[in-house]
Amino acid sequence: MTKKIKSIDLELKNNPELLKAWIKQQALDLGFSDCVVAEPDNRAEMAHYQRFLDLGYHADMDYLAENLDKRADPTLLVPGTRSIICVRMDYLQHKPQARYIPDTPDMGIIARYARGRDYHKTMRGRLKQLASRIEEKIGEFISRPFADSAPILERPLAAKAGLGWVGKHTLIINKQAGSFFVLGELFCSLDLPFDTPVKAHCGSCSACIGICPTQAIVEPYLLDARKCIAYLTIEYKGSIDMALRPLIGNRIFGCDDCQLICPWNRYAQLTSIDDFHARHGLDDTDLLSFWAWDESEFLSKTEGSPIRRTGFQSFKRNVAIGLGNAHYSEKIVQALSIKHAQHNDLVYEHQDWALQQQLKKASSKTT
Repeated sequence: MTKKIKSIDLELKNNPELLKAWIKQQALDLGFSDCVVAEPDNRAEMAHYQRFLDLGYHADMDYLAENLDKRADPTLLVPGTRSIICVRMDYLQHKPQARYIPDTPDMGIIARYARGRDYHKTMRGRLKQLASRIEEKIGEFISRPFADSAPILERPLAAKAGLGWVGKHTLIINKQAGSFFVLGELFCSLDLPFDTPVKAHCGSCSACIGICPTQAIVEPYLLDARKCIAYLTIEYKGSIDMALRPLIGNRIFGCDDCQLICPWNRYAQLTSIDDFHARHGLDDTDLLSFWAWDESEFLSKTEGSPIRRTGFQSFKRNVAIGLGNAHYSEKIVQALSIKHAQHNDLVYEHQDWALQQQLKKASSKTT
């Protein structure tokens, strides 16, 4: 159904610079932390991206190798696109201690972006609101919102428009806000002036490369997902390599280490969005409590959460690995000695491994 336009602001409609400034103000008003306008062209990025694929660093995420034409030319994804409005949402509820990795091996660590509601719906919803505000002001135009939901190389788009620069860990870093934020895009048919890149400020720092528990950042700006804890604990549904299990530690959904160590995150901003606030104690729950969850509790406490993506069995697999890496505890040994009917063979395999790890620790205490 076509919206009725009360009165078109012709001055705004006919002045691209003025319109862009107005759109940015509306974006901030809607809770976005920043807003830039990118040219819909990622062809310069494709050689680097193709190398990533050729090396097999996308693991079993075969969809990353599809629609390469659309990744290079976003106008093929949404015909009529003339510019892309790129936004960021900060998601920190509490500011972490600068350049510090917490040592809490008995707690279940969930990546900070995933402790509240799933940001994808929040991001798309607010981008739709932004599009509606623009349409109410200047009339109909083509638009489509995205939040990590299509074949879009969103980080290069954001970087080329100055939202930040791509860090050596492959995430976007903003000089005033660090990297604890998520990205979204509004493809549109508006002829808006493009913003320009900012200078990269990683310099000789390689803290993110050195801190990565599994050494997944194989070289600056290149990540091997097959080793990445975020991939292993979220996307991967199989048996995790024995050599990687001890390195995963107590990270049961994602990993923030490369961000926590980054010196630019001393400037990280707190979120103004309630949806990012932790729910159900997901920022402060021990591994044994997570292990006690049955499937109904998992579904209840992850409703509307990104954690649903990994599924019950994979989540319990992750918790089992965490228990194996935790401090020795008789309670952990007792819990791991019981096989739950709701668990599948994948969980049992990792549970058996975890139990052996705990028993080894018990043995070393007595020798």
